[in-house]
Amino acid sequence: MGVTGTLLAVDAGNSKTDVAVLAADGTVLGAARGGGFQPPVVGVETAVDGLAEIVGRACAEAGVPAEFVHVTACLANADLPVEEAALQAALLARGWSASVRVHNDTFAILRAGLDEPRGVAVVCGAGINCVGMTPDGRTARFPAIGKISGDWGGGGGLAEEALWFAARAEDGRGLPTALADALPAHFGLPSMYALIEALHLGGVPPERRHELTPVLFAVAAGGDPVAMSLVDRLAEEVVAMSAVALRRLGLHDEEAPVMLGGSVLAARHPQLEARIRELLAARAPKAVIGFVTAPPVLGAGLLALDADGAGPEAKARLREHYGA
Repeated sequence: MGVTGTLLAVDAGNSKTDVAVLAADGTVLGAARGGGFQPPVVGVETAVDGLAEIVGRACAEAGVPAEFVHVTACLANADLPVEEAALQAALLARGWSASVRVHNDTFAILRAGLDEPRGVAVVCGAGINCVGMTPDGRTARFPAIGKISGDWGGGGGLAEEALWFAARAEDGRGLPTALADALPAHFGLPSMYALIEALHLGGVPPERRHELTPVLFAVAAGGDPVAMSLVDRLAEEVVAMSAVALRRLGLHDEEAPVMLGGSVLAARHPQLEARIRELLAARAPKAVIGFVTAPPVLGAGLLALDADGAGPEAKARLREHYGA
């Protein structure tokens, strides 16, 4: 068992942050939620200032000072080692603990879905990412910062692709697709031209584009070839990332979990799930697919308990708290 004392678990995504103060036995002493964590937008120090306010509220609920045996922070926008190092330095400077570990927030989802830190996770929400880990501390990951790092997919990417195909279908440059009617209809508009105008001039705010991803899946479920091709391409990306991560970790030829999470994958669209299973069975026959529905802060907490050397009872207690 590790050193007694409190632990801090942080899951900070782009849109929300969850913090939990834990006892060494896995009991949640206090928790708090706040806004998103976006260092590229506001700067590292301002982002950590916002995190500190949430940590303060969690400590107040727990009735303990902001002094911890260990801090595990799973943070959005910690995509490269240099970013992890900068964020770790900023957290160490807060004086919360001399032991701080920063992970990309995808690792929280991976750990939440596993009984031990061994396996691969693909997360598809607004974007797409994949990470893997083994009990000896080895990890596999991708930069996951967009097209410049070879990424394709995610809810935002699917919406953009759907718009591209629908625009070309309406004006005759591309193949016909039911997306040309379904996408503008979602916003109560009569045509793709009207939707393009609304997006360009602000009549439809850019942040609402993600609403088109479920429309794409609905059109695909109706048998539209263009929409179905986009769903199939997403399945290919998920499987490509999974297979590469498994191979990097030496797990390709043994039974290992591939956990799927994020809003797009957790929705379990039948065509997407069936295609992922088919392709993964061909590329990594021993992989076992699972779905992560537990809150990511659970994964951050389990990583903190891992770092503290906690036993299975503590981890089971934490899972029970989060209903996982």
